[in-house]
Amino acid sequence: MSVTSALSLTQEAWDEISGHAVETFPEECCGVILYNGKTDKVRRCRNTQNTLHALDPESYPRDATIAYAMDPKELEAIIQEAEITGAKVKAFYHSHPNHEAYFSQEDKAFATPFGEPTYPESAQIVISIYERVVKRISAYAWTAEKRDFAEVPLRKI
Repeated sequence: MSVTSALSLTQEAWDEISGHAVETFPEECCGVILYNGKTDKVRRCRNTQNTLHALDPESYPRDATIAYAMDPKELEAIIQEAEITGAKVKAFYHSHPNHEAYFSQEDKAFATPFGEPTYPESAQIVISIYERVVKRISAYAWTAEKRDFAEVPLRKI
């Protein structure tokens, strides 16, 4: 994805990720958006952050109100679905309950577990939600030159 390009989401995908953020509030939601060449397909993931925090609070000091961890089995199934159907992993998304839609250092760490993005052509979408009202949805794309994520325009189609 080029930094200068805008990311487009169908109205249905926009509504689905917004609804997911509302339903999980005050915890973060997370998921993946696939693109099959015709339309966007939202695939929700379970946020396992509370489970990780309960099992090992020292390694996982944050709970699901300020962090997310995609269920690895669900994520693997979504990636396999994309491979089998020829769909593209268009974007990963998550919400920031009672916070702005910025791409945090923790978000960057999740997207770049080995210093580079696992899916460099996929956008990262952040949903800002306050008291169950979506305030802003922003998108970020990897820039190889800067070795960082930069905000890109996001529009509904």
